Amino acid sequence: MITIVRAKFHGIRVTGADLNYHGSITLDPEQCALAGIYPLEFVEIWNKNSGARISTYVIYGEPGSKACVLNGAAARTCQKGDEVIIAASASITPDQLYAIKPKVLTFKPDNSVDRVLEYDVFKGPERAFDFRTLDITDGRDAAVALQVPIRT
Repeated sequence: MITIVRAKFHGIRVTGADLNYHGSITLDPEQCALAGIYPLEFVEIWNKNSGARISTYVIYGEPGSKACVLNGAAARTCQKGDEVIIAASASITPDQLYAIKPKVLTFKPDNSVDRVLEYDVFKGPERAFDFRTLDITDGRDAAVALQVPIRT
């Protein structure tokens, strides 16, 4: 088994930090659905501003809120406005890499989705496992894209 990235938010900005809440990270469920991040799922969070790295679980906030709120002890690792990377992972066998298509969302400064990317592992002419990043944003209305259901 190997551990891979399964879904990722890249460059979302922290909208709040609540030290007195009982833990976790609060995220917009519409954005989570687009990437495939589930409630109560553990995620890794990497702060691009400070370099802090933490692990916590996801709770859903208000749909459409564009929220990214660090709660409990995690609130000490980020300041409002910090850019973070949030990654969900999965354990798979290497042969399953061809079927997994992790979604990566990039963000504008107001936390609206900028791009929807997809990681693709394929068998190339020189390697059994080759890699590319596909931009699947083009040709889609962002408002419609946010309604894409989570794939299981």
